[in-house]
Amino acid sequence: MAGIRAKEVRLAHVAARPGDFPRDGLPEFALCGRSNVGKSSLLNRLLGRAGLARVSKTPGRTREIFFYAVDRRFYLVDLPGFGYARVPERMRRAWSRLVESYLDGRESLRLAIHLVDARHEPTSLDRLLRDALEARGVRSAVVLTKGDKLRAAARARASARARAALGLPPETPVLLTSARTGEGLAELARLVLGGLEDARGLGGAPAKGVR
Repeated sequence: MAGIRAKEVRLAHVAARPGDFPRDGLPEFALCGRSNVGKSSLLNRLLGRAGLARVSKTPGRTREIFFYAVDRRFYLVDLPGFGYARVPERMRRAWSRLVESYLDGRESLRLAIHLVDARHEPTSLDRLLRDALEARGVRSAVVLTKGDKLRAAARARASARARAALGLPPETPVLLTSARTGEGLAELARLVLGGLEDARGLGGAPAKGVR
């Protein structure tokens, strides 16, 4: 089973405001993307913990930032999804401020994992997120979700399409993944665990803890 081999995973912090962010300095790897992109499903499969992150059928339910402690070594951070039209504007603004506060100068943030639905071209909101990460100097990787739903021809061009639409430089990884089949999760685990050893957050060598 592909993913991160962890002995202990727990929800350590739920942040509704910046004062709730952890202050222990452990490395953080943040999952971000549009509502209903499959963040919770991917997080559960990556960690091999069904039901760890609640999977909701209603987009826009995640209102806080969730910090999952992995073996007390690092956090996987679940950021609120963006772009769901039925969420009141006042609430959307509050979520935006919370996420911006997290991204601004968060020294423990090693890598932003930008999730994009592989079935669709990245949207203008995805491009805004990409620009926001670049402006803040946050290192990132693009992870295409729901890859199992693509036909062979579409799979072959999905990564190139996302790279072109987001204007990604060659050094930014683009991974095609599936929470259902586990495709691409070993590579994603290597990015995360490599970031614990590499201060740049993008070590390419196989890392201990990948299964």
